[in-house]
Amino acid sequence: MNDAGGEKIDEHLRAADPDGKKLPKQQEHEQMHLDPSRWWFASSAFPMIAGTLGPVASAFSICALARPWRQNYLPGSDLDAAPFIRDPIWLTIINAIQLLIALIANMALLLNMTQRLRFSIAQPVTIVGWYISSICLISLTATASGPLIIEPTSQYIWSQAFYYGIYGAALYFLVASLMVITFLGAQTEHYPKDFVLTPSQRTLMMQTILLLFYLLLGALLFGRIEGWNYLDAVYWAAVTLFTVGFGDFSPQTRLGKGLVMPFALVGIISLGLVIGSIRSLVLDRGRRRLSARMVEKRRRRMLKQMTKKGKDGILVPIKEGEELRQTPSEVDRGLTEFERRKKEFKLMRDIQKETSKKRRWYATAVSACTWAALWLGGARIFQACEEPYQGWTYFDGIFFCFVSLTTIGYGDIVPVSNAGKSFWVFWALLALPTMTVLISNAGDTVVKGIRDATDAIATITILPSERPFKKDLKRFLKHVSFGVLFKEEIIEETPTGILGEAQDRDNTSSDSEEENDAETALQRGQAESSNPSPTSPRVRFNPPFRNDDAHDKNIDDNTADENHPHGPGQHLRERKKRRKSAPFTLPNRQQDYLVILIDEVARVTAHLKEHPPRKYSFKEWAWYLRLIGEDESDAGQHGRASTHVRTKKDKFRGGRPNEGLDDRGEARVTEKVVPWSWVGSKSPLMGGKEEAEWILERLIERLGEELRRGRREGDDDQEGEGQCDEREGRGGRDEL
Repeated sequence: MNDAGGEKIDEHLRAADPDGKKLPKQQEHEQMHLDPSRWWFASSAFPMIAGTLGPVASAFSICALARPWRQNYLPGSDLDAAPFIRDPIWLTIINAIQLLIALIANMALLLNMTQRLRFSIAQPVTIVGWYISSICLISLTATASGPLIIEPTSQYIWSQAFYYGIYGAALYFLVASLMVITFLGAQTEHYPKDFVLTPSQRTLMMQTILLLFYLLLGALLFGRIEGWNYLDAVYWAAVTLFTVGFGDFSPQTRLGKGLVMPFALVGIISLGLVIGSIRSLVLDRGRRRLSARMVEKRRRRMLKQMTKKGKDGILVPIKEGEELRQTPSEVDRGLTEFERRKKEFKLMRDIQKETSKKRRWYATAVSACTWAALWLGGARIFQACEEPYQGWTYFDGIFFCFVSLTTIGYGDIVPVSNAGKSFWVFWALLALPTMTVLISNAGDTVVKGIRDATDAIATITILPSERPFKKDLKRFLKHVSFGVLFKEEIIEETPTGILGEAQDRDNTSSDSEEENDAETALQRGQAESSNPSPTSPRVRFNPPFRNDDAHDKNIDDNTADENHPHGPGQHLRERKKRRKSAPFTLPNRQQDYLVILIDEVARVTAHLKEHPPRKYSFKEWAWYLRLIGEDESDAGQHGRASTHVRTKKDKFRGGRPNEGLDDRGEARVTEKVVPWSWVGSKSPLMGGKEEAEWILERLIERLGEELRRGRREGDDDQEGEGQCDEREGRGGRDEL
């Protein structure tokens, strides 16, 4: 199996792990960018589509069973008043049996997705059941059409129920085929057999079922009140809930007008929830998967190009006493390992920026093409349905579809044929959510570009910002030239945590000299931590990096604040002022180190709530990596980026529990850091996780390790004290 880039990813993974053991959930999530896109669709998207469209197909089966399939229609007469002709009993029985089988298949799929029924049982039941229902409906609409024809044929037409049977057969066949692909992928061990649905996926499926039930039940109620044919009432309910409102059907009784208000209000809200869930799944979950995959392909392509041109020297870690010799430019010669890593980090940010822009336009193009196909293709089908009755042209179909898609609903031209009404219900269920997704994608590209351009023009004319005028002018020229002029780094994060406290929150403008001093201090702290001073105090706590005077510089000391000679608060102000140029070092005492970890966990947890997701600067990453036990200035912990994918046996960096227990019955912990690169497949910027989520997990892991270590040392102390007491007691008895 090859991915779109031509590299055999599964062969690398099998070679790395011949036993084929299942990955931990966390590592599976991080390897999102290594999985071929089509298998992600088979494992996640296909079951979700089947779980959503399966109930829709069952709703169409109910409509196909609700009324007879033929009507007696004389040319020129009222089509709505055409009487129905009773179907043969065998057709009704087969139709009812296929509906029962389809409902059982739907239930088996839902029970499997909720972990109530095993995969090996549920999937065959679902697939076979849907295929049986599809075959039955196809046979009834095709083979049985001969015996149902009555002469003269010009006086008889197919009812809406007949066409709903066709739509149901098509959907059953589609969802069954999707589940076959999912089943084969699980049998070939491309992904686990159990479905692990997110809450949004479960919500979408349940909302879809409830909406369809609400629509069919409302159609039955209003059909009885207004005296409408049940399938005409289904058409009216769909037009009402989709807020199109053609006006060809409307309540005429006082009871109907009174009930339509709560019915429409609840239905429109329910439809909005369904469309919102679809938008969330397509734009959020699908966006992260697609972005991770595109970044991985772009990363490999970039590495191959740099290697081919001989410009990959910047990717080689600099050992102690060496300097960067092979670089794209002479300016980069003589860089330290810390500075080289910063260059590497910026290179990865450029890859993310390029792929993010490409992904947004790609998503917009796909949704626009899908919307255009539904618009123009639907217009052709509506024109074919209505031409015998109203003489529609193709332009009439285009106008009608556009009015429906935009929910304008003038009502000047509406479908009157059975085929047109039933197809509108089927078409609207697909077209209107597509319109919503298109609007959202256009907001990320076209609308965003217009908004940014308008803001840039206003900034340099009538609405100046707080930034200097020259900087605003450069930003405007950059937008006008599409990034050719005044190219600058897009990510301008304000550092958080200890780095963030080192800045004045009251002044939004940053001083470049202070930023450079802070970065130099951080780099110096990295080096000093890796090479501890021989005069540093000996403590039992073994921090990731040894420091001498970190406690006074990085830890809040409430006692010092209260006892400060100039009063409470002065100590904090002085410490905050000192941090602008202070080295960001770690303490030697375990208690102080735990305080830092807890504070940073709280800060990063707050970052998870930010929208758009938080992206950290290199200085922030350097600080957080130090907290989990890594050093950006230590070349021994870094590796050269490769186009090959990481393997299943790669251990996590920063110290992770290994399999097995120690002599105390606790998980063994390794301090070994696997070498990695910012532009490698093991980079924390790769995969489907947000940066704050990645950092938070590592900080929590480190906090747990330190707490377990402290507990073990405490147990050792108690055991040692007990032995001393026992020896002292024995000595006293000997004296007696």
